[in-house]
Amino acid sequence: MPVSAHVVGWGYYLPSRRMDNETLEKQIDTTDEWIQERTGIRERRIAGPHESTATMAVEAAKAALQCSQLDPAKLDLIIVATITPDFIFPATACLVQDAIGATQAAAFDVSAGCSGFVYALALADQAIRAGSARNVLVIGADTLSRFVNWQDRSTCVLFGDGAGAIVLQASELPGGVVGTTWGCDGSGWELLYVPAGGCRQPASAETVSNGLHYLRMNGREVFRFAVGVVPRVTRALLEQLNMDVGDVDLFIPHQANARITAAVARQLGLENERVVDVIDWCGNTSAASIPIALCHAIETGRLKEGDLVVLAGFGAGLTWGAAAIVWDRVPTALPRGWLAFYYRWRYRLAAWRSRLRRQWRRFRDAISMRLHKRWREL
Repeated sequence: MPVSAHVVGWGYYLPSRRMDNETLEKQIDTTDEWIQERTGIRERRIAGPHESTATMAVEAAKAALQCSQLDPAKLDLIIVATITPDFIFPATACLVQDAIGATQAAAFDVSAGCSGFVYALALADQAIRAGSARNVLVIGADTLSRFVNWQDRSTCVLFGDGAGAIVLQASELPGGVVGTTWGCDGSGWELLYVPAGGCRQPASAETVSNGLHYLRMNGREVFRFAVGVVPRVTRALLEQLNMDVGDVDLFIPHQANARITAAVARQLGLENERVVDVIDWCGNTSAASIPIALCHAIETGRLKEGDLVVLAGFGAGLTWGAAAIVWDRVPTALPRGWLAFYYRWRYRLAAWRSRLRRQWRRFRDAISMRLHKRWREL
């Protein structure tokens, strides 16, 4: 029997700090009315000094795992979609793997801008269908507040921080992820990028003083690109599945701008009741926006068993992608009564294990150096 990837757990994390439009009015030349009219955003969440893409991804992962009732040790693969990793390397997914104690899981990051979560979902689906993984954790997480110029009103009003995650599990039951598609037009790379910090322009006093580590965006061209590509990729995906827009019960686009979402919905002929829009209270959270919106749809009862939900992303690259899921919930094993205790113990154990392994490496290196020194003296 062929297997398919089913969503068995979900969760998201948003920082506690809220930055509303009234706060921005005191920092830059803007107004709440101007921001809401052009973006639909009322407030966004901003990561605290001790929060990062990895810490937010870990919290979203914990929520998704507890929802799925899956032991982290049974994960085969972790994919984190992000353009704001904690480090150039290692991958943020490796930090998540260590923090949750997923000792059997491979881990890597995907950098596809705001399309990243759909890209990661497609890769996870393919791994499950190929038989190389049974349980996959897919996370979208970004901390764009660290990369925006807070004096540039064209970008700083848009972005917020957050993370969202799902657990995919192999099953022979019908439903789950039924189709994915993706693409890229690399000629548009300069429409949305951070100029410095990579090997082309390594960090220096000059790049910092010139503000080259801030996000740069051609908003007009990105808007035009999004309004054109999202309807096209959505229709292409549905055509692959011998379906049409009328079969879609819920449409969850990347939450970039309320005007983009409205324009895309009009082109597809989708009523507001079939479109999820959460940008007003969390802003554009990049790769995290689709899983956050998905979790919100589940929490509010908008997604029901048997529904066809389409996820569509677009972003830096220029990239795009879409995924179709027939919504269901595969039964899982662990008893709910023990969940809180079990996971609390499991993550503490993961922290102790990580600490012990790091200490062991330091001890082993110290002994090795001492033995090497003694050998040279002999």
